[in-house]
Amino acid sequence: MKILLVRVSSLGDVLHNLPIVADILRHDPTAQVDWVVEEGYVSLVRLNPRVRKVIPFALRRWKKGLGDAAVRAEFRAFFRELRAEQYDYVFDTQGLIKTGIVMAAARVRKGGLKVGMANGTEDSGYEGVSRIFHTRSVPVALRTHAVARGRRVVASVLGYEVATPPDFGLAPPDPGTRPAWMPPGDYAVFFHATAGATKRWDAPNWIRLGQGLAALPAPLPILLPWGSPRERTDAEQLAAALPNAIVLPKLSMMDAVELARRARLAVGVDTGLTHIAAAFEAPTIEIYVDSPRWKTEGNWSPKIVNLGDGGAPPRVDEVLAAAKRLLEG
Repeated sequence: MKILLVRVSSLGDVLHNLPIVADILRHDPTAQVDWVVEEGYVSLVRLNPRVRKVIPFALRRWKKGLGDAAVRAEFRAFFRELRAEQYDYVFDTQGLIKTGIVMAAARVRKGGLKVGMANGTEDSGYEGVSRIFHTRSVPVALRTHAVARGRRVVASVLGYEVATPPDFGLAPPDPGTRPAWMPPGDYAVFFHATAGATKRWDAPNWIRLGQGLAALPAPLPILLPWGSPRERTDAEQLAAALPNAIVLPKLSMMDAVELARRARLAVGVDTGLTHIAAAFEAPTIEIYVDSPRWKTEGNWSPKIVNLGDGGAPPRVDEVLAAAKRLLEG
């Protein structure tokens, strides 16, 4: 059985679809699973050795250079690679016009199916017109967790039950050489930055939390990653108020994944890197400020604590108490 998954972005959403691969192979250990994903997330999908082939999709970059012959050649090469196989099933778990077009271009064997969602969940970016590319559309409940949504769509078509905790297929950290920028011992990381301004936890809260952690009998260094100049400024301001904080250099995506994977404690807002820490089952506190918790909360491990909810961010003392429990565990 050959299956193609189409989930091109974003970081957290690609991550939340990884358990589909383990589900399929638990149902049919001989299945072959390929995946179309934005080029920036190829390395994340390749962390799952059960994915046979990853097909990079670079629409964001291609749109900026359609007048360039090299870009047009890349575009054609993508579709040649996409159409090189005939699949039994193609699943679009994103539900956008662009992912529907990718699905439409993929080849299926006679009797094969192109499957997508019949509807979106609350506040999702689902585009209903994407249904025109489906041969089967699967309805989902309006409040379906981001991890469960894709798993249930695929399971309903392949004929099995989703009855196990999600298996992201991600290997534990290699105890060998660490990157030069990473401390040699245990550390905490604050994933304080997010593109969505309403998802941010106020800077005074991070400072009070950091000061509380610094007062513990065995304080950990607190690492502060960033992705944009503004986020770097925010990190520097936090570090100036904390005795044991380190502003990291700009990291590649895979360095950021490694940062999340090795953390002794990860505290972060509703953003992709926080969810990566949770997927690796690093001790993680997920802070919900504006977004609804039901959509992405880490609910598969006692090492993950979810605090706050849309419009009701957690208090510092709640987060600090949770951090102490995780560090003692």
